[in-house]
Amino acid sequence: MTTPGRHDEYRIHRIPSLRQSTSTGRESIHRNDVHDADLGLRIPARYRHDWALFTDWCSAADHNPIPAAPETLTLFLHEHPAAVATQRRRLSAINTVHTDHGYPPPGRTETVRRHLDTTRASRLDRLGRLLLQQAAELPTQGWPSGLFGRRDALLLVLAATGMRFADITRLRRHDLRLDDDTLVVTTRTGERFRLPPDPETGDNPAVGIYQRWAEIQTFLDQYPGTHLLRHHLTDPIDIVADPLDAEQARQPLLCPIDRWGHLPYAQPMTPQSVSMLVRTHLSGRAPVRRALPVPQLDDVDTWVEPEIELDSGYYERGTAARSRDHEALEDLTDVFDDIEARANALLENLMGVFEGL
Repeated sequence: MTTPGRHDEYRIHRIPSLRQSTSTGRESIHRNDVHDADLGLRIPARYRHDWALFTDWCSAADHNPIPAAPETLTLFLHEHPAAVATQRRRLSAINTVHTDHGYPPPGRTETVRRHLDTTRASRLDRLGRLLLQQAAELPTQGWPSGLFGRRDALLLVLAATGMRFADITRLRRHDLRLDDDTLVVTTRTGERFRLPPDPETGDNPAVGIYQRWAEIQTFLDQYPGTHLLRHHLTDPIDIVADPLDAEQARQPLLCPIDRWGHLPYAQPMTPQSVSMLVRTHLSGRAPVRRALPVPQLDDVDTWVEPEIELDSGYYERGTAARSRDHEALEDLTDVFDDIEARANALLENLMGVFEGL
């Protein structure tokens, strides 16, 4: 058995003191915290004045300080104007108290970011007007042009609010509702976006765009499949919209559409596909989908499959062909993975360029 050296002996004696120092540091941090007796919260000492200002205002204005809604925080900042650095310190205080007690930080929302960064808000407003203009020009009838047009129009309306692409893909059907002539959207994190009518004209195209896509989903609730849907888009019928049941309410609001007009059940779009569609519409390079002729229901002939007699070697040749193709295409998965990785890297670069506009 070896005798501990000088370095080992020093290390052994230093470990307790290190633990004691760490413990003392934590106790010191907690001693510096301030206890909010009314709310039963522990407030970091450096934030006690900003938190007290916020809670006093909430009490006077009859708002809940925790968990605070983003609209409440925006109104607080509006009624307490100050330098940007001061407002950011107030946000840090309110966000820290929320996260320390298990609540989402209300200051990390698009509503509050727009209030603080007027330059960014102005840029997003310009992009929003372009997106709304593009949405209003998309087709609403015809097959499959009307189907893609209705979905993409609502997608552009949601992107015009400044909502993150990931939040758009997480929306469910019950996350959108109409409040008189105002379209209200609530994200998974509780952030609320309101799209009111134009103050000059009183029109709100966002409401009609939302209702046209909701009509598609309601039609599919009653008549699943694309065969009848394509006739509805060329010769619409009246649809009675019943209240959503629990399963329908949880379905994704926006879903992918393949080239045959099929909408996969309960499958949401990805943030990458939403980003790509927004970019293509902004750049004017969105694909033009022509309306295809749809035969009348009475003119659809019944096709009878002819009888085919197979020779005795049919199955053996098929088995050999599948075995040969399996060996030849064995490395194809790695090739597709490499292509997908490159595509994702390119998309990240494009998103960075878009954010820098």
